[in-house]
Amino acid sequence: MEGINYLFKVQLLHQLVPQTTISNDMGSLPLPLNQYSYPNARRDNSVVDDFHGITIPDPYRWLENPDAQEVKDFVHSQLQLTDSVLESCAARPNLRHKLTNLFDHPRYTVPFRRSHNTYFYFHNSGLQPHNVLYMQNGFHAGAQPHLLLDPNALSPDGSVSLTAVSVSQHADFLAYGLSSSGTDWVTINIMRIQDKHLLPHTLSWVKFSSISWTHDTKGFFYSRYPAPKEGQLVDAGTETNTNLYHELYYHFLGTDQSQDILCWRDPQNPEYRFRASVSDDGRYIIMYIEQGCDPVNKLYYCDMSELTNGLQGFGNKQEEEDPHAHATMLPFVKLVDTFDAQFQYVANDDTVFTFLTNKNAPKYKLVRVDLKEPINSWFDVIHESERDVLESACAVNGNQVIVSYLSDVKYVVQVRDLETGCLQHLLPIDIGTVNGISARRQDSIFFFGFSSFLSPGIVYQCDLGTQAPVIKIFREIVVPGFDRSQFHANQVFVASKDGTKIPMFIVARKDISLDGSHPCLLYGYGGFNVSVTPCFSVSRIVLARHLGCVLSIANIRGGGEYGEEWHKAGSLAKKQNCFDDFISAAEYLVSVGYTQPAKLCIEGGSNGGLLVAACINQRPDLFGCALAHVGVMDMLRFHKFTIGLFRVLVLYICITITFISDRGYYSGHAWTSEFGCSEKEEEFHWLIKYSPLHNVRRPWEEFGGGSIQYPSTMLLTADHDDRVVPLHSLKLLAVSLLASFAYILGYYCTESCLLCVDDAVCSEY
Repeated sequence: MEGINYLFKVQLLHQLVPQTTISNDMGSLPLPLNQYSYPNARRDNSVVDDFHGITIPDPYRWLENPDAQEVKDFVHSQLQLTDSVLESCAARPNLRHKLTNLFDHPRYTVPFRRSHNTYFYFHNSGLQPHNVLYMQNGFHAGAQPHLLLDPNALSPDGSVSLTAVSVSQHADFLAYGLSSSGTDWVTINIMRIQDKHLLPHTLSWVKFSSISWTHDTKGFFYSRYPAPKEGQLVDAGTETNTNLYHELYYHFLGTDQSQDILCWRDPQNPEYRFRASVSDDGRYIIMYIEQGCDPVNKLYYCDMSELTNGLQGFGNKQEEEDPHAHATMLPFVKLVDTFDAQFQYVANDDTVFTFLTNKNAPKYKLVRVDLKEPINSWFDVIHESERDVLESACAVNGNQVIVSYLSDVKYVVQVRDLETGCLQHLLPIDIGTVNGISARRQDSIFFFGFSSFLSPGIVYQCDLGTQAPVIKIFREIVVPGFDRSQFHANQVFVASKDGTKIPMFIVARKDISLDGSHPCLLYGYGGFNVSVTPCFSVSRIVLARHLGCVLSIANIRGGGEYGEEWHKAGSLAKKQNCFDDFISAAEYLVSVGYTQPAKLCIEGGSNGGLLVAACINQRPDLFGCALAHVGVMDMLRFHKFTIGLFRVLVLYICITITFISDRGYYSGHAWTSEFGCSEKEEEFHWLIKYSPLHNVRRPWEEFGGGSIQYPSTMLLTADHDDRVVPLHSLKLLAVSLLASFAYILGYYCTESCLLCVDDAVCSEY
């Protein structure tokens, strides 16, 4: 699990359930938070911006500098208050004990195969801070796993995490990326697998990179940014400046990084990002070029068999005086040279390639093209579905393809013919999420993972070597003491403000009475084409089991649950739809009798943190508590900071809270394709209407015929978060001092499993 080493917690610490409804062994906070003395934030009224003739004050601009002593002092004073409050909470030891017991169970990931019969997978015995990488020669009786890499031994405090692994074609080398303190900056190390010998050379300043080996095992492709000039070195991860001039390189084993082959860069487009993968037959390099966050990319390829002297013939000698000068780079062919759609490689037979794409297909389809005739040879293999979203496609067993669809936010897995697209088999799975499909075209056996709200996780093995697929449970994760029969998960469709039906999952005890007496946690995201699908969360089960909490997830617009049209309906000028959808979901939970406003807590992370903050500004009366993780709060200046990673097409299962990790899309200027940019007048008027920082209401302002009382609110941010930099939450905190807010500020660790348990204890209260 990719962790964040050190997080600041801005909390309006509020009991999710009134003290009278909590059992005696769970405890309570000693005082109402408004009786504490909160540190002040200096207001600088001299900072005023002019946006298209409209003046906007920014009195807390000084909080944008994380290295300033005044900012450090401000944060430290909040930490002191946090500690004083949390240490007096009698509930923490009991809750920590319950969480620790539930977390202490073995977990496995889906195995992947290299060479003839060598498998690799991650395993956690229970409370290990990081998952451990194992290898095993087959899964026959008597086969024994061998520990290959233990990230827990890399740092005493768990602050170094394993962010990427890539095994060479013949399973003789492992390249792996390490990140410190949760930053996106990665250092690549290389291990010889046979004797676990570490090669002496490491690769630095790597960010937003894949690692793809050539089949001759001489090296691999990766992406990086230019190293800072002398005197510009910073604590990687705390910087707020924008990353520019991404470059694609090839690294030869046994050589220094300074000798790596520059394969591609584009100094005329400094915001472009590049990543490469090697085709299954080892012949082609496929390069994806990305800009912004929309699901679109350019796609170039290079036929390595046509390189007379191989990659060795491109030993670029750069002109040191002009770091952006053109060098002799690989002769890529531009197959797709516009940002009109997304293309993902699936398979190829010689020059005939199969791609997953949303070209003229918002719900995606499978297409084929012959590189010899790229103009007129495109045709559909699997047509776009009218309703379901084609999520993934993996070639397997020669001429078959495993496809997964998202149908009303529930996964469907099919086996189809790779050449014709004809449906061959529908695999029987429960309602939930399919993740980690592990398949190779030369293999008849593949693996895939499954989880749901009430299933901690199953790894299935499927054999396509027989007339009908043979599916069996390969491994199943069991949480001690958890009885799924006590709970019920169902899906409802809620009418939003404009009548659009919004799907929402609700998980609760089977014997629940709809009398409005229950605490309820409502989660949402709604952005960047990310789908929030069913998954298991230990901490949420503790809430449901011991506090009688109702758990709900609203699949609001802006996500990818119904394809690109659903995404676009919640972005740019239509962002308000996200907030309307979420508010409508909350109103439904109250109207049906699951909860009442005083007991309704809302939660979201990053874009979801923006969602939570905007909703409490717009409807402070509807919620009793709000949790906003690393939210994007300053919508007028977000584009000026970093380029942080912002989207992975899967859920990140955090030990404390299950939420979208935002690790996969990019932040800063890259988010403008999702939100817009205040430097454009029309888009400024979109943003100023909902920007959380600029819409905090004051106690003397009337709302709904009375004075405004905000719900108790927890904001979280991270000192090494170079995606959503800390200034967003810190500035909102400072502004909130003048509103009807109360708060405490603390730190939050998600690097270690035990620290995650400790943080969950704080978060649940």
